[in-house]
Amino acid sequence: MTGAVGTAARDGLGRGALAREIARDGLRLPIGVWAVTRVLLLLCVFKVVVIPGPDVTSDVEQIYQGWYDILRTGTFPLDDVTWQYPPAAALAILSPALLPFLGYSAAFFVLSLACDALVFGLLLYAGRRPGRSPRGAWLWIAGVALLGPTAYARYDLMVTAVAVAGLLAAVRRPAVLGALAGFGAMLKVWPVLLLAGTARGRATLRSWPTAVGTAAGVLLLCVLAAPGALAFLGFQRDRGTEVESLGALVFHVAKNFGWEGEARMNYGSIEFLGPGVSAVSTAAMVLTFAAFGWLLVWRLRTRRFTTTTTADAAFVAVLLFVTTSRVISPQYMIWLVGLAAVCLVYRASRMRRPAHLVLWATAVTQFEFPVWFSHVSHSDPLGIALLLVRNGLLVAACLSACRILWRQTVTEPRLTPVTVPAPAHAEREKTPVPASS
Repeated sequence: MTGAVGTAARDGLGRGALAREIARDGLRLPIGVWAVTRVLLLLCVFKVVVIPGPDVTSDVEQIYQGWYDILRTGTFPLDDVTWQYPPAAALAILSPALLPFLGYSAAFFVLSLACDALVFGLLLYAGRRPGRSPRGAWLWIAGVALLGPTAYARYDLMVTAVAVAGLLAAVRRPAVLGALAGFGAMLKVWPVLLLAGTARGRATLRSWPTAVGTAAGVLLLCVLAAPGALAFLGFQRDRGTEVESLGALVFHVAKNFGWEGEARMNYGSIEFLGPGVSAVSTAAMVLTFAAFGWLLVWRLRTRRFTTTTTADAAFVAVLLFVTTSRVISPQYMIWLVGLAAVCLVYRASRMRRPAHLVLWATAVTQFEFPVWFSHVSHSDPLGIALLLVRNGLLVAACLSACRILWRQTVTEPRLTPVTVPAPAHAEREKTPVPASS
């Protein structure tokens, strides 16, 4: 008997060791691929490997470091029209001070790597729980790598880390989602859209007021800390139609038929200036408002909130916001990749197709900027083709994602027959009466 117990114990230990070994093997491949791709990105931003096209690190080396020097004097960049961000963005710009032993740019790139690792770790951990999938971690690995060095040369990766952490906490801790969404909104506005799909009742009552309170608290602290905290509002309002946006395709084509406008640096990016630009910019804003109107109708008509709805709706909301915007900067793709990755963490999510469309759009984006950006800025056939493909993929992802969200939460619940329990007296009437003996 003792031998049988020992054999069983050994078998149990063997099975446990085997399970642990399988688990380790399941982690080695994604961690290894992440590490290899991120070493390549670091080689690019440190200019050991040079990517063709404009230098993507110039924003960090010149603009961010210039803001850093101004912020350290105790004021926001009051006279710089390129400062178009909410006041908590100052934290991201000042963050390289955490690594004083490195130069500004090097410290910024290292912190970007740390945020990338945080997002990857969160997605990998979440994907190993019951009902979850590692697909989200793999999408993140691929998406950041495909965007190229731009991912590490903008502070959007830091904002995306806040958004991903909030969404992953949403199901069990809606107040954490609210706090991170509110804080993220003070970093770069768009994280407020994480709240679009919170379930009615407890989740909304805990997340929305927390988001408002957190955002208001952060804003008040920034206003009290330094003058110029709200200067970004005027600078952002005056932006035009950026050359990579959906509406810009009108002018790219028109330039080949004698349009008299031009593309040049304006408010920190290459924008179209000339006849008709104001009308197209207005149309883009109208389209954005229409998209948000659709989101409002969806929220009012939705009949079923599932464990994936919060992440799915956040992905759809940000996708609509980016695609209809007057500006589609390359780094915006990081937002979409991060939210799409959270969706794919859930096996029940149906957002696989739009997530893959976003991934393909991200791959095209690296060719659009920086590799062949000269073709885009000159509106030649190659540049127009790149924008048609990238923006076409984003439009297709929008249509697909909206259809999936509406169908899963509005249409299908309405078509599902509701089983009404029979009244107790009806059950008694159906009960057979035993024959008398």
